[in-house]
Amino acid sequence: MTHDNAPQEALIQVMVLMSAVDNAMTDAELARIGRLVRSLPIFEDFADDLILHIAQECAALVSAPEGLDVALEVIRERLPKRLADTAYALAVEIAAADHRIRNEEIRLLELLRDRLGLDKLTCAAIERAAIARFRKV
Repeated sequence: MTHDNAPQEALIQVMVLMSAVDNAMTDAELARIGRLVRSLPIFEDFADDLILHIAQECAALVSAPEGLDVALEVIRERLPKRLADTAYALAVEIAAADHRIRNEEIRLLELLRDRLGLDKLTCAAIERAAIARFRKV
């Protein structure tokens, strides 16, 4: 990771981890990552052509021994505490992109919550907001 973009790269890694946790990165999840990077203020000055490179770095981290734990620690180190809830919100956004939350995704959300030191009420509010956004008629 580069120093200047470390927080944005960590946020992208969170989204990539969430997308890949069930061993099936769906087109909906990948498209959502791209849309979020292009539209959210946190990524305003970020070159979205780096997404693929960051995704590949994340995949390499996860494929190593203790990979998920190492990836979560790298994310925690690179992410300022004030962006912990943003990271969790992005993870929930990707998990909800295909309108189903799998057990693996729930477990990763729990690990992310614990690693980033988020309280359960904050996480519940973020999750409830996602339910409202993704609700169908």
